[in-house]
Amino acid sequence: MRSLWTLVAIAGFLSQPALSTPPFERRQNQTSWTAQKWDAIVVGAGTAGIIVATRLSEAGKKTLLVELGGPSYGITGGTEKPDWLTGTSLSRVDVPGLYKSIFNGGTDLLCPSDIVNAFQACTIGGNSAINAGLYFQPPASDWDDYHPEGWKSIDVEGATQRLLRLQPSVTRYSADGKFYMQSGYEEARAWLVDAAGFSDVSFNEEPDNKDMVFGRPVYNYVGERYTSGDSAIIGRPDEGSNINITGEYESPARYGKGAKNSHVGQRGGPARTYLQDALRRNNFRLETGVRVKSIDHIGGLASGITAIISGSVVKIALSLGGRVVLSAGAIASPGLLMHSGIGPLETLTELSEAGLIPSNSSNSLNWIVNPSVGEGLFDNPNTYIELSGSIVESYIQLYNGVSTSDIDLYLSSRSGPYAFASQTSAFWGYVPNPDGTKTGVQGTIDSSGHGKYVDNNTITLNIYGTSGLGSAGRVILSNDGSFTPGPSSDVYYSDPRDAENIARFIHSIFQALPPSTPESPAAEGLTPLNIPRNSTVEDIRAYITTPSEYAVGAVQHWSSSCRIGKCVDADTKVIGTKNIHVVDASIISPLTVNPQFGVMVAAEKGVERIVGTWSSGA
Repeated sequence: MRSLWTLVAIAGFLSQPALSTPPFERRQNQTSWTAQKWDAIVVGAGTAGIIVATRLSEAGKKTLLVELGGPSYGITGGTEKPDWLTGTSLSRVDVPGLYKSIFNGGTDLLCPSDIVNAFQACTIGGNSAINAGLYFQPPASDWDDYHPEGWKSIDVEGATQRLLRLQPSVTRYSADGKFYMQSGYEEARAWLVDAAGFSDVSFNEEPDNKDMVFGRPVYNYVGERYTSGDSAIIGRPDEGSNINITGEYESPARYGKGAKNSHVGQRGGPARTYLQDALRRNNFRLETGVRVKSIDHIGGLASGITAIISGSVVKIALSLGGRVVLSAGAIASPGLLMHSGIGPLETLTELSEAGLIPSNSSNSLNWIVNPSVGEGLFDNPNTYIELSGSIVESYIQLYNGVSTSDIDLYLSSRSGPYAFASQTSAFWGYVPNPDGTKTGVQGTIDSSGHGKYVDNNTITLNIYGTSGLGSAGRVILSNDGSFTPGPSSDVYYSDPRDAENIARFIHSIFQALPPSTPESPAAEGLTPLNIPRNSTVEDIRAYITTPSEYAVGAVQHWSSSCRIGKCVDADTKVIGTKNIHVVDASIISPLTVNPQFGVMVAAEKGVERIVGTWSSGA
C-alpha cells in the first residue's frame, strides 16, 4: 500500500531515467524497425500488452510491441538481484519472496515520475513483474453485473480458458509440496472459519463463491522449465487469422496439451508465457527504451505514433488499415490519449494552450472530445490491521541477509519461504445495500507486521473494498507544466457509503475475536493492535478514512479509467476514433478480486474483438 502522500516522498527514486535501458535481446530481423510499417503497434509490454501483441502476431498481423522500461525477469535479461542469487539466471523479479523489496525503491523496474504520478512498473511484464502474483479468477457476477453486452461472463468464458491453458494458476507454491509460514494462517482460519462461520474453500474450484469464504491464495507461478505446449510457430503473416468467428483459437496441436509446469516456485506472468511464444515469430518485434509521446492521427484515424528513442524524436508508421493499441495502464493510457488530442475538452484546451498537443492534432477540428477518457479511475481503498497472537511466528522476507537454509531450499528445489509471496490466506464477503446492490470486501493476511508493529508475534491483515464501491476519481494531468497523468484526490471514499460498509464488515468479523485490548492481548487467538477489538463501527470508519501509514492507502490496483461502453466500445476502440484501441486495466470495471487475472482475461477478449474488426472490415 502506498498513500498519495507517500508517493511524493518516493518521487526521487522514481525519477531514475529509463531511456538508457539496454534493448531487449532477441533473434529477429534487424532491418530498421522504425522505418517499417506495422499492422499493429501496441504501446506497453505489460500485463495486457504482451497478451494483445502475442495474439495479434499469432493472427498473422505484423506487430510491434514497444515499452519504455527494460528487462525484468532473468529470461528477459534482467540482472537486478541480491547477492545470494549471484551465479544464477534469476533476477529479483523471478523470486516470489522478493517482491516486497521492489517497493522499497533502488530499482530500474519502476516508472519515472514524469511518466505517471503513481507507483507503477515500467519494465517488461509491467505490474505483473512487480506484484505479488495473486491470481484469483473473478466471479461471473463481476462480468454480468458491471460490464456491458458482449463482455458478460458467457462472452469471456473462451478468453478465460485460453488464459488458463497458457498461464495456469497454482495453489501449491513450494515445489516440495509444503506450506511455509503457517502460524498466521492457522490463527486466521480459527478466527474466520471456526469462529466467524466463513466457509473454507478452494478458490480455484469455486471461483464464483466470494461471500463468507476463506482459503489459501492462488498464484500465477510457473517453474523454471515452463513450456507452453508445442514449439511450433504459428501466426505467420501469410496465414491470416487463427481466430474463428466464435473467438476460439484454432490450433489444437498448439494448445490441446495444456501448459506444462514441471515445478513451481518462480513468478509467472505473460512475460514468462505469452511473450516467449511471440518471440519465436518473424512478424513480431519487441523494442524497449521507447517513450511514446503521442498517437499520430487526423480526426481519430491513426497513422502511427511519435516516440523518443535514445533522445531522438522518431515517427513509427502503421500500414494501411493498421491499429494502435494502448496497453500502458489505467493512468498512462488515458494520459497518452489526452496528449494525442483525445479526451475531455477542458483538458485538451489546456494542453493546446501549453503547446503540448502534436501539430497534426493541434487544430481543434481534429480533436476527439471524449469526456470519458480518464473518468472512473479506481483503486481499492486499503487498511492495514495489525494482529498479534501468542502462537504466531512472523517471517520477514529479506533481500539480503537470508538464512542459509532458506537460500538452499530455494536454489536447490524452488522450495521454502521464498517460493511464494508473503500472503498466507485470503477471504471475501459482501455487504448488502438497501437498493439491492452489494459491496465487496477482500482480506489477505501477510506473514509479518507493518510499521511500528513488527514484533515476532505480529501479522498484517490487508482489508479493502472491491466491487460495488461508489467511489472513483479520474486521471488528471499535473499543473506543474509537465502535464504528467496521475490520480485525482477523490479516488478513495468519495462515496460515504463505501467507508460505512467496509467499517461494518470489519466490525462484524471483530466480533468473532476473543475479548482483548492492545494493552491486554488475548491469551488465545488474535488481538487487533491498531484498531482495538471493541471499536464501534463509527470508530472504525473514522480510522480507515483518516490518512496514516495504515489507512487510506493506494494498493496500486489502478483500473476503470476508460471503461467499455463509455470511453471505448465493445471492440475496445476509443469512441470517436477509427483505429485506436485501449486494452488494459483501464477498460474493466472494479472487480471483486485482485485485478491481474481479470486484466489478462480482458486482454484475451479484447484482442479477440480487435482481430474480429479486421475480419469484418470495421
